[in-house]
Amino acid sequence: MPEQLPQDRIKNFNEVALGYTEDQAVAEAKRCLQCKKAPCMPGCPVEIDIPGFIKLVAERKFPESLDILRRKNNLPAICGRVCPQETQCEIVCTLKKKNEPVAIGRLERFVADWGRKNRGQRAECRVHRSEGRPQAAVIGAGPAGLTCAGDLAKTGWKVTIFESLHAPGGVLRYGIPEFRMPRDVLDYEIEYVKNLGVEIKTNIIVGRTITIEELFGMGYKAVFIGTGAGFPYFLGIPGENYNGVYSANEFLTRSNLMKAYKFPEYDTPIKVGERVAVVGAGNVAMDSARVALRLGAKKVCIIYRRSRSEMPARAEEIHHAEEEGIELDLLRLPIEIIGDNKGWVKQVKCLKMELGEPDDTGRRRPLPIEGSEYLVDIDTIVIAIGQGPNPLLLSMTPELKLTRKGNIVADNITGETSLKGVYAGGDIVTGAATVIEAMGAGKRVARAIDEKYG
Repeated sequence: MPEQLPQDRIKNFNEVALGYTEDQAVAEAKRCLQCKKAPCMPGCPVEIDIPGFIKLVAERKFPESLDILRRKNNLPAICGRVCPQETQCEIVCTLKKKNEPVAIGRLERFVADWGRKNRGQRAECRVHRSEGRPQAAVIGAGPAGLTCAGDLAKTGWKVTIFESLHAPGGVLRYGIPEFRMPRDVLDYEIEYVKNLGVEIKTNIIVGRTITIEELFGMGYKAVFIGTGAGFPYFLGIPGENYNGVYSANEFLTRSNLMKAYKFPEYDTPIKVGERVAVVGAGNVAMDSARVALRLGAKKVCIIYRRSRSEMPARAEEIHHAEEEGIELDLLRLPIEIIGDNKGWVKQVKCLKMELGEPDDTGRRRPLPIEGSEYLVDIDTIVIAIGQGPNPLLLSMTPELKLTRKGNIVADNITGETSLKGVYAGGDIVTGAATVIEAMGAGKRVARAIDEKYG
């Protein structure tokens, strides 16, 4: 897929991948073997008819292809950009046995973008229903909530989403940078969900502004909790209270939701020095490092305690980061953050590591090398080692059964919780995972709610 050149894109927040042309999309779609058993389909959490939409692309029937996508996926332009197809549908593509798999994600993005450019917000997505239909409340306007709400609306439910922030989208808006998820694309996809009849109410913190019990009192038959994992984890080492130490949540939220990348047009700047370290090696860490580069850092490094083969980020994101000049400082563990006499971070002390036997995750366990400490000069450090559930709603709903880590206990298929009529899915249940997994949970829960209460 065509992309911005690295030397150009590090100076802007425009989307890196530029998308297929019609001819490129058709040529790629024609590679699909149209397998009878379609091994790709079981790998899709939102149950897309993958051979079906690709066949129509090959025939240049783009509107019909989009219709197939929309039957199962309310957010195809988002999935086409951030879904890890390489580990789900594409990894089992028959062509992968000897060649490159069909670029299913890129084709999904092409079709969705074609619809946005050529259809606009046509009314064909609005669902008309009679009055008196059942009502459901969805807490959180992230990928799980938007998917659950959209699917319920398609089956006749009147759905209201309650979102704590001033704009819907959840992690799609505040966690993923503009160069990977353009806001006009996100806004378009959210508008589609609203056109299904879903109402979105922002600036409402369920647990404070209103309780779950009060939602049932307002006539909602079922409540879905899809509040994600927005509570940052820290290293728990000395010096994390110095100025210039960010959680990835704060760093990306300031840039994305508060539009710090448009300073001084928007008065929410981030202080980023010339030397930035990011701790962690997932997609969030890659996003943080690449944002820091675009905000003016001269040198950015990723500090990770394991080796490259254990890095959890998508290969594409690691490749893009390296292309842009971000260094990978592997088999290193931060053990102390050192500051100056004004309270600002100036160095991070690291310990060299080596890999031992695999741990319970299947990855080789990092072991410290005694006496290998060294210092790295930095101005800013971003901690991107994961996040957990925000305890606000959960603390105000003590009847909900939680795991030891504070996630909601819910059925793997239906999403039913310990509270009657209350369902949950996505990162609030599983811990931090992928956008598409959260969407898959939202879809399964919508089906379960409709079967039980519809």
